[in-house]
This record gives sequence, C-alpha cells and structure tokens, in this order.
Amino acid sequence: MSVQLTRIQPVAGPEAYKTYEMRSPLATHWRPATCAEANCQYYAGGFQVRVEGLAPQVLHAVQHSGRKYTVQQVAEGETYLKFEPGTPCLQQSLHRVRVDRPPLYVVRDGDWRGNPRGTKARLHQNPGNWVEDFATHQQAIADEIAKG
Repeated sequence: MSVQLTRIQPVAGPEAYKTYEMRSPLATHWRPATCAEANCQYYAGGFQVRVEGLAPQVLHAVQHSGRKYTVQQVAEGETYLKFEPGTPCLQQSLHRVRVDRPPLYVVRDGDWRGNPRGTKARLHQNPGNWVEDFATHQQAIADEIAKG
C-alpha cells in the first residue's frame, strides 16, 4: 500500500525554510524485539497462511520454521497452515521496540525539497534549546511579516 502525500506548495524556495524535527533512528533508538514485546497481533491472536500461491521455497521455509501448525483444508485448492496464539509470527525478525533514549533534536536548513545551501544540520543537546531555537525563528518570521 502506497501513501500519497498532499503538500501545500511553498511560497519560497527551500533555502528560505528551516526544518525542526525529533528523530529516533532505528540503529540507535530501537532494538530487536520478540512478538510479545512488540504486541504483535499475529502472536496474540494466531494466524494462518494460505498454501496455494506460495512459492515452493517459501512454503518449505514456513513448514520447517520450527513453529507448530495444523493443516486446514477448506475446499479444493484452498489449504491453510494455522498457527495458534502464542506462536511467533513469520516476520518476528522485523519487530522492534524503542530503547529508553530521548530523541535527537535536529534543526536543518531547507524543507522536504532539500537543503540547497548544503549546510550541516544542528543537533541540540536538549529539548529546551530546540524549542528556544524554534521560538526565536518564529519570532524572526513574525518580525519580518510585521515590517511588511
């Protein structure tokens, strides 16, 4: 599923903007997790995999994954492998949970279109400084608007 973004077209070029963001990179702010830790719906409620249509190597991998399953034949050409609740899902290796680490408070020149000046992003050491930077920038914009 693809998400289509709708953006308001900016009045000025990207060099006229600043972007304030809080980032939690996957490499530093997340760790691998079990299905239980990730509140995985398939772990909690069980899941099923339709056999027909699976590539042979995928079917073999599922059947030999060490997970307990039962075979359910619904109709001719419609067979499922059913996994009980509490069974780790087939995408367990993708589960992540946040580690107890504050986000990174970043300010960079430009916007979603890029940073034409190529300036280095600023990393604030605490959220208070990031908020103060934002407030100062907003005030500068308000002052320019007031000038006309």
